[in-house]
Amino acid sequence: MVGVYKSRLFRHLASIVFGALCGVMLIQPVNDMVIYHLYESHDGSITQWQFIYQGLVKSLTGQTYKKTLYYILVGGVIGGLFGLAFRVLRAKLETIESLNQELGKDLASLLSQGEGPKLEFKSSFRWDLREQRANKKLELVILKTIAGFMNSKGGTLLIGVNDEGGITGLQPDYALLKKSDADGFEQAVVTVVSTNLGADLCPYLHTVFHAIDGRDICRIIIKAAPRPVYLNREGAPRLYLRTGGGTRDMNIQEATEYIKGRWS
Repeated sequence: MVGVYKSRLFRHLASIVFGALCGVMLIQPVNDMVIYHLYESHDGSITQWQFIYQGLVKSLTGQTYKKTLYYILVGGVIGGLFGLAFRVLRAKLETIESLNQELGKDLASLLSQGEGPKLEFKSSFRWDLREQRANKKLELVILKTIAGFMNSKGGTLLIGVNDEGGITGLQPDYALLKKSDADGFEQAVVTVVSTNLGADLCPYLHTVFHAIDGRDICRIIIKAAPRPVYLNREGAPRLYLRTGGGTRDMNIQEATEYIKGRWS
């Protein structure tokens, strides 16, 4: 992780240095061209290009250091801003690309491949299929899975699918919501994540709904989080991690070492 930060810092400094060079070698000559045409007398003693060349030589040799410093600062600021904008744009494009790749996976193939390091099935969100009643504790199971994916490398959670890949649907969960449809279900999931894991993590969830034989399935695409994700259980924060086909909580020593390697 330290190497990643060093790489980012190097790229940011490179964009500033490149901008500073452009300030002196590009912005200054362009500005000198404007000055030549607006303010210089045209007696033919010096051409436009000679005027620009002389100004550039004076700048590079330190004869007009204040002017040079001005263009370095202007160019550096512009270069830094462009570099930042480029990184933000690239991050968004990478997110879109990863989502497209995930959505490109056929749902039937996901159901047939079974649970694994990046795929989990859950039958419901709040409705207990065994006891045929609402059970808020099931939300903790969903949250544990989401936290585990966020703390690892991300993954996909399918709600409305049993452990064998059979379709159970979301209709029983819909009936427990004020808004009994996919929008209401998505709002409920986002609210639970925001309340228990952190509102800043909601952008790392992308929800898609599928209908198979008249029954809805919720596909939650979960990205890796930029910070450790804790879930409070029995009055204490716990760090969950996706390992193999399951999610487990880590003891204090494991969590400390994992955080050092993952986020420090």
